Amino acid sequence: MTKTNLTAAISEYLREISKHLASGDATEHTYRPALKTLLETIHEDITATNEPKRVQCGAPDFIITRGQTPLGYIEAKEIGSNLGEIARGEQLTRYRDGLPNLILTDYLEFRLFHEGDFITSCSLARLGIDGRLKRERNADHAFEELLDHFVNATMPTVGTPRDLARRMAAAARIIRDVIGRAFECEITESDPLHVQLEAFRDVLLHDLKPDQFSDMYAQTIAYGLFAARCHHSADQGPFTRKSAAFELPETNPFLREMFKHIAGTDLDHRLVWAVDHLAELLSRADMVGILTDFGKRSRREDPVVHFYETFLTAYDPAMREMRGVYYTPEPVVSYIVDSIDHILKRDFGIVDGLASTEKVKLADGSETHRVLILDPAVGTGTFLFNVVDHIYRQIVESGQGGTWDSYVSQHLLPRLFGFELLIAPYTVAHMKLGLQLAETGYKFRSGERLRVILTNTLEEAIIKYHKFPFALLIAEEAGAAGEVKKKYPVMVILGNPPYSGHSANRGPWIRGLLRGHDRSGGFTKGNYFQVDGEPLGERNPKWLNDDYVKFIRFGQWRIEQTGYGILAFITNHSYLDNPTFRGMRQSLMDTFDDIYLLDLHGSAKKKETAPDGSKDENVFDIQQGVAICLMVKKPELEG
Repeated sequence: MTKTNLTAAISEYLREISKHLASGDATEHTYRPALKTLLETIHEDITATNEPKRVQCGAPDFIITRGQTPLGYIEAKEIGSNLGEIARGEQLTRYRDGLPNLILTDYLEFRLFHEGDFITSCSLARLGIDGRLKRERNADHAFEELLDHFVNATMPTVGTPRDLARRMAAAARIIRDVIGRAFECEITESDPLHVQLEAFRDVLLHDLKPDQFSDMYAQTIAYGLFAARCHHSADQGPFTRKSAAFELPETNPFLREMFKHIAGTDLDHRLVWAVDHLAELLSRADMVGILTDFGKRSRREDPVVHFYETFLTAYDPAMREMRGVYYTPEPVVSYIVDSIDHILKRDFGIVDGLASTEKVKLADGSETHRVLILDPAVGTGTFLFNVVDHIYRQIVESGQGGTWDSYVSQHLLPRLFGFELLIAPYTVAHMKLGLQLAETGYKFRSGERLRVILTNTLEEAIIKYHKFPFALLIAEEAGAAGEVKKKYPVMVILGNPPYSGHSANRGPWIRGLLRGHDRSGGFTKGNYFQVDGEPLGERNPKWLNDDYVKFIRFGQWRIEQTGYGILAFITNHSYLDNPTFRGMRQSLMDTFDDIYLLDLHGSAKKKETAPDGSKDENVFDIQQGVAICLMVKKPELEG
């Protein structure tokens, strides 16, 4: 742009600002048309978009785009605002953390931030004591340079899982905050976000609060886009938010359909800018390098799970601790899986152990596999991953590698089940297991899916139908889980359930089950709150409501329904000796024939030490000691 034209454009801009300023009733919104005109005059190839309704729900004031590509964001404040103080505030800290290219302005001074760091500033004018604007000398060229730097800055290419997790976390926090702000804007019951919240409440968590929903929604979008990006190839053209739903793996039809509702072409207008920003970040990620990291195998690392841990730590460290999202060390997982395989062969006479193809008849006369395997808190799929790896090695070592393709279709996918309440780890589990099977050479057939299901394990299996497509989608997924809970004779239950003394799972079914009552009419024995039929006498038996206790109770109940099986968990070890758990211990002893316990200790709270007096290291990065349990209920012999 010529110097003359630049000076004329800035002069016209300042005249407009002065006119509104002199009126005495101008607000920061009043000056926005003038700023839009100035920006688009200096750079004719860009568009400066300002949508007041969207802005009220937590978005920056302007989004600057070139074509369909977002270039950066502008946050505008009242003329004369203290920009230094604002830049240190909560809102700008969040924007600087999540948006790599940002201008903060009071319409007179402009401050440019890139990657969160202050780059440069420029003042076109200052407000005199008489209330009139005093134009700064020699500022025109400096402003043009600042704007050139802004519109020509490129979003960084991300090449490592750690860096991508950090940037995704920052973008997801912005999405979460926009949704939270939308609920503060007094949305109606017919609002799409409210309808989706009610669907989650009805099927997954009855007391789900808007802030928890906002978090769940943001993580779903973040990991849905990430999973889609992992399956995107260069010959498909640029990666975008609109195409993401169709690039999610067909092995997860639920997520594909769900994504069309929450992040596809019908995405809520208040979220479009933030989701497009995240999609642009992912489009510039070096996924070849990142997926190479995912493909690395060692005895001690699982890059997929470490990526999710890193993401959650950056996104919300307290949430990671609250939800017990910790990577289960491979030696622990393989010990549990190998032990189950050994017990199946020794105690149940199942020659092929976990790889068994034996079948049994159901009450309705149909057949199903005998060794059905369920991880009721599947998380990112570590235990099922190890089960698949164990079975694959056994098939190959036995010389049956050539039958692997038919084995997976007929005897593996129908036997593996996983339940997960949180959508982000649910998505990772699907991606992780899908990649694993692809590495073994298996190609999913049309219509085949991994039976990792989004559901609340600790809620009663009730199938509900809804008139809203989104709610119906979630209900159908819960219905699939209900069949596993009530119909299929699950024989092996394993995993690492969450530990949370302040459990959010307070539904009547699991509360009744802890006291020996099964609302669904199934058989159960034992009341965790009684010993020999008498109350525990504990003043505050609250630890019996810890999530891990409820998952043990669920596993015990499911094995009781089958009539035999193995329950294998790694959990908090408090139930081994704490007096509060006397009723629980008695109930487990009444149900199971053999109970094997391996106390791994590591409790910082008990100040446990190793035999040589050194610090007793925990297998997890937590203070609570842990233990492995293997509980075996054998079939009752006829006669």
